[in-house]
Amino acid sequence: MSDPAQAEVLYEVSGGIATLTLNRPERLNAITRPMLALLSDLLLRANADPAVRVVLLTGAGRAFCVGLDIADAVAGKGIGANNASDPVSVNLDLRNTPPTVLFNLDKPTICALNGSAAGYGFDTALGCDMRVMAESAKMAAAFVKRGIVPESGGTWYLPRMLGWAKAAELIFTGRTLSAAECLDLGLTNHVVPDAELPARARALAAEIAANAPLAVESSKRLMRMGLNESFNDHVHHVYLQFLQMKRTEDFREGMTSFLEKRPADFKGR
Repeated sequence: MSDPAQAEVLYEVSGGIATLTLNRPERLNAITRPMLALLSDLLLRANADPAVRVVLLTGAGRAFCVGLDIADAVAGKGIGANNASDPVSVNLDLRNTPPTVLFNLDKPTICALNGSAAGYGFDTALGCDMRVMAESAKMAAAFVKRGIVPESGGTWYLPRMLGWAKAAELIFTGRTLSAAECLDLGLTNHVVPDAELPARARALAAEIAANAPLAVESSKRLMRMGLNESFNDHVHHVYLQFLQMKRTEDFREGMTSFLEKRPADFKGR
C-alpha cells in the first residue's frame, strides 16, 4: 500500500465531516494533473457517502493553493504546458473536473483558507459554499498577470457575488486581497486568527452536520436551481421538495424534538 502521507490530496471522515486536504506543501499546493483527478474522485466519494454531511476543503502547510503548477507548465509538462506537437482537441468534457464536480455537489462545502489562494486555488475557494479565512490568508485573482483567464469558475462566481463593477475591477487588475478585504467584499464568511482556523472551520461544519442532512442537501439544490429560474418556477420546485421533506423520518424527528425541547437526532432518512 502507498503511504497516505504521499497522497497529493488527503481524505478523512469524522463526525459527519469529510476533510479533504491539498497535500503538496513544499510547492504551496500547486495543482498537478494527478491532484485534479484525485480531488474530483474524493469529492464524489464524499458526496456519495451517507456518513458525510459536510465537506471541508483545506491545504497543508502555509498556503491553500497557489494555482496550477507554473514550473511544470513552463518546463513543457503538466497542466498548461504549450506543446506544439500536442493534438488540438475541440471535444472538452469537463463533467468530472473539480470545478464542475464542486458546483454540483449536494453536500455543503466549506473552504478553510489556511494561506494564500491564487489562480486555480482562488476559483476553487469560490466554488465552495462558504469560506473561513485565517487572518494571514490572501486571495489573488492573478490570472491576467499570467496571460490567462479565470479558467475554473471565477468569471461565473465573481459577478454574482460582487456585482459586475467590483468583479470587473478585481479580475481586470489581478489584484491580491487581504483576508480583511475579502471579508469587506463578502468573499469570505469569517476571518479568524491563524491558530484558530482548523477549530473554527470545523465548528461551522459541525453546526451544519447537526441539522437534517436531506433538508440541507435539498436546500442547496434549490439554491443552485434558483440561480437560473424565474421566481414563479422556483417556488413551484420548492413546494414540491417541501412535500417530499414532510414524508421523511427527519421531518418527524425535527417536529418531535422541537415539542420535546431536546436536540434533534437526525438520521438522513
